[in-house]
Amino acid sequence: MIKSRKQIAFNLLLRGRFWVIFLSGALLFGIRWSKGAGYLDLYSVLLKPILPGTAQREWIKEGDNVERSIRLKLLEEDNTRLRRALSLKDFNTGQRISAAVISRSSRNWWQQLEINKGSKDGVLKGLTVIGPGGLIGLIDSVTPLTARVRLLTDPGHQVGAWIDRTQHHGILTGMGTNRPKLIFLNKNSLARIGDAVTTSPASTLLPPNLTIGVVKSVNEKALPSPYAIVQLTASPEAIDWVQILKNNAQK
Repeated sequence: MIKSRKQIAFNLLLRGRFWVIFLSGALLFGIRWSKGAGYLDLYSVLLKPILPGTAQREWIKEGDNVERSIRLKLLEEDNTRLRRALSLKDFNTGQRISAAVISRSSRNWWQQLEINKGSKDGVLKGLTVIGPGGLIGLIDSVTPLTARVRLLTDPGHQVGAWIDRTQHHGILTGMGTNRPKLIFLNKNSLARIGDAVTTSPASTLLPPNLTIGVVKSVNEKALPSPYAIVQLTASPEAIDWVQILKNNAQK
């Protein structure tokens, strides 16, 4: 009788361990398969009382100063005429959604940020995301309370870019670092170190004249077309708050 009771207890223990292992495995698989999207809402609610953070304020301040300098130069030179021709309007506070960064993977293969605003706040896939220093990326996916931002640095992510001094367009391509590659559409880029890189004044997918970065090096002999390495003025690793521009959601 005693042996039988021990055997029953042992069998129950084995079954309990099996279900613990099975449920743990299922939970981990679900997190990996969804990349954690289903758990971000809860994470956002838990972090809300302690936001915003104060990480790396000097980087943010420096990026903000560079953006202001570049933006002032562009505004002095032109873009009122271009905006009128395209029927574009300046952004105001009613066209922006402020959000806090609650998670980041800017050092990993997925170059992403998670923010604490989602569909209930009006965030849609494809919207432009900016921070102190300029353009950061685009909204890639949305839950009711959170959204995922695909950064300009994400490998393979491409957006149109523009160098105002040379009046040349290019394709900015993410390389997994804070220095993406700007591939020019002309055989002679005419670019120089220090040139300001922005979104195109004629862009229809992104707001025009948003600051992206500064040219750090140029390779005119590259094939099939020359390219430049661009230092972003908005560093995703140093940003705690972002703004979403409500102008260009994907239909």
